[in-house]
Amino acid sequence: MNIIKNPDKEQLNKIRMELENGNLIVYPTDTIYGIAANIFDDNAVCQVFKTKKRSLNKPISICIHNMNQLKKLANIDNNTLKIMKELLPGPYTLLLEKHDDFESKVISNTNKIAIRMPKNEITYELTKSFPITSTSANISNKTTPSNINDIIKQLRGNIKTYIDVGNIKNNQPSTIIDLTKKYPEIIRKGQADDNLLKNILKINL
Repeated sequence: MNIIKNPDKEQLNKIRMELENGNLIVYPTDTIYGIAANIFDDNAVCQVFKTKKRSLNKPISICIHNMNQLKKLANIDNNTLKIMKELLPGPYTLLLEKHDDFESKVISNTNKIAIRMPKNEITYELTKSFPITSTSANISNKTTPSNINDIIKQLRGNIKTYIDVGNIKNNQPSTIIDLTKKYPEIIRKGQADDNLLKNILKINL
């Protein structure tokens, strides 16, 4: 087991190589700790489902580095792009229409994908080469621990590398917003700037 505390860029480059080689890692975001795998490696993605004891029918969110990575993943009109630029990076998961050419185990045969771009330097570095999975570091339907030691206990050591930045104080999931409909719809309320959402989405909370 490898626990890396507050990694520098050189260490993050090595961790990114681990992801490229098909390994899983636990990493911090701007909301909670997550489990990362290369989304283009189906074996690694399947290992995420297995580790979390998560149904293969439940899609997993995708964490991106920038909007350029999104071009091959989703179909985005100008209005959707405008909303995304206002909200990201930030504690939001945005549901988008899947690009016809994109196939991955993370989407579980659905026509939507869930996109995250956390406001977090570690996540930013890890996603430089390819998008990664963005799913809570826990067993499905259990509370996500706010610290690495409790995560290791819950996951029973099934992941070798953990990035430890200490206790995540907020430890609340992201707000999920469906942008595939005529009007944006909040599917799950988590961390969010309520005033920003009201102004951008033109909805009452």
